[in-house]
Amino acid sequence: MQQQKSFEKRETGSLFLVPTPIGNLQDMSLRAIDTLHQVDIIAAEDTRHTQQLLNHFEIATRQTSFHEHNWQAKIPSLINDLKNGKDVAQVSDAGMPSISDPGKELVAAAVAENIVVVPIPGATAGVTALIASGLVPQPFYFYGFLQRKSSEQLSELQQLSTMRDTVIFYESPHRLKQTLSNIQKVMGDERKVVLARELTKRYEEFIRGTIGEIVLWAQSNEIRGEFVVMIDGFHGIVQVSDDQSNLSVQEAVTLLIEKGLKPNAAIKQVSKERGLDRQTVYADYHELD
Repeated sequence: MQQQKSFEKRETGSLFLVPTPIGNLQDMSLRAIDTLHQVDIIAAEDTRHTQQLLNHFEIATRQTSFHEHNWQAKIPSLINDLKNGKDVAQVSDAGMPSISDPGKELVAAAVAENIVVVPIPGATAGVTALIASGLVPQPFYFYGFLQRKSSEQLSELQQLSTMRDTVIFYESPHRLKQTLSNIQKVMGDERKVVLARELTKRYEEFIRGTIGEIVLWAQSNEIRGEFVVMIDGFHGIVQVSDDQSNLSVQEAVTLLIEKGLKPNAAIKQVSKERGLDRQTVYADYHELD
C-alpha cells in the first residue's frame, strides 16, 4: 500500500503532470504557467513545439526531450533528478500527458520510487468535445487511437459496437475516411456519430449525423485538422449466432458480457429473452461470486 500526500515537505522532488492547450493558448491555466516557471526541468514530447509555448509565457525553464522513442533511456535520469530534490514537469504537445501521449511510463516509475506525482487539471480534447456533442455524456468510454491496420481496426470496432456507453476516440485527417468506412461496415448507417475538429481554434467545427450521413460528408469535403470521433452507445439487442437455450442463466449473461455488454445490460437482456424476473437472473448470475 502507498499513500501520497502531495504537498507535504519531502527531500525528493515532485513530478508535475502539466496539460498544455489543445489549440487556444488562452486555455493555459495560471497554475500550469506558475508550475512551468517554478520546476527545475520540463520533460517535453517535442522541445521545439514546447519552446513556442514557453516563449509566449516568458518561461525560461530548461527542457529535455521525453517522447515515445526515447522514454526508456530518459526515465532513469529523470528519476535520479527527482530523487536528488529537483522538481520535474512533464508535458505533451497538446492536452493531458499520458492520454494518447507519452507519460504513463514516467508516472509508473515515479510511483514505484515513492516520488510524489501531482496532476494539474486542464484541457483534454475528448471530454471537451463530448460535452458539446449532443450525445449522452455519461457513462462514456474513451478509447484513444484505433489501430492503423484496417483488419485490426475492424476487430476493435466490432468489440466497441455493442457498448452501451458513448465511445470516444481520436483520428488523424488522412485516416478519417477509411475509419468512417469501417465504422459503417461494422455498425451500419443509422447509429449517431459526432465529429469534432480544430477544437478551441478559429475553425472549430462539429459535424453531427448518422453514420451514413457522416460518411457522405467525408466523401464530399476536404478533411483537415485532428478529429475527435464520438459514437452513440448501442441501444439494441446483442445477437448471438449459436443457440443459447442450452446455456445456464449465468453462462448466457457471461457470453453477452464477453460480447461487450455491461453486466446489468446483459442481465436485462437475458431476463427479457427468457421471460424471467430481472432480480432472479441477477441472483443466478451472482450466486457463484
